[in-house]
Amino acid sequence: MMIDEKLYQRILEKKERLDRCRPISSAILQRLKERIAIEWTYNSNAIEGSSLTLKETQLAIEEGLTIRGKPLREHLEAVNHKEAIDYVEELVEGKQLPSTKLVCEIHRLVLTKIDDENAGRYRNVNVRITGSTHLPPDSRKVPRLMQEFNRWFKSEAKKLNPVEYAALAHFKLVDIHPFVDGNGRTARLLMNLILMGEGFPPTVILNSERGKYYDVLETGHRQNYKPFVNFVARSLERSLVVWLQAIEPARKRKNEREFVPLRELAGKTPYSQEYLGLLARRGKIEAVKLDRIWHSTPKAVQDYIDSL
Repeated sequence: MMIDEKLYQRILEKKERLDRCRPISSAILQRLKERIAIEWTYNSNAIEGSSLTLKETQLAIEEGLTIRGKPLREHLEAVNHKEAIDYVEELVEGKQLPSTKLVCEIHRLVLTKIDDENAGRYRNVNVRITGSTHLPPDSRKVPRLMQEFNRWFKSEAKKLNPVEYAALAHFKLVDIHPFVDGNGRTARLLMNLILMGEGFPPTVILNSERGKYYDVLETGHRQNYKPFVNFVARSLERSLVVWLQAIEPARKRKNEREFVPLRELAGKTPYSQEYLGLLARRGKIEAVKLDRIWHSTPKAVQDYIDSL
């Protein structure tokens, strides 16, 4: 198993808690979906270079407003991404299994009105990835590689746990780089199609962690997939925490498992906020970033102390 066993067990435990909260109130679920769609769109586009802020992304999606001084392309990227999210949710409700046909349709939605000539179509030119040492395959190999990818969907669906399956599907699409543009956004949408189909909440890769995201992708291009799988798993754990805090009644949460900012934990542990931050970044304690601030639990810190 590529995923860290303790991390995977935490994910399963949180998913079990989330499942116990079902059925979720339609009003709460709608608010959560709207919030996540904006956060997901903002972060996914920002990773690719969009200058829209979170608030500007919200205005583009909810009000249809173009932002003064910002390129029309960035407005279209926001609107298109939300359309692609809606499509992915429809696929999940229809219990559609991932395929290269669906990948192309997702990509078409991502690039529509931006680059209609290439939207949903495999590239016929060779490309380079800015800042990466990875050289994507020759364009002539793309159709064959995508056929192999389609077979991989079917062969590995029952062999891998859903987190590894989703993470590797994301990585393989980026590795093939079948489109001229929009590969990253399409890969993250594909990843969530798989995770949401397994009952997990949508998983947002944060723009603030873009550097780490690119690093683990580069490691994957060197045939070491474990760091990327675990990066995706930690992003998924964060999403589970966000959903549980919104849905799970406070009375059902144990105080030692309540996620609080590290500055609050520092006063109750032998460690400073800075040292707890170091442990969080290195994955030594269970921790997630919420509103750009690291959070952890008293139990996570105590577990770390007990392990020494």
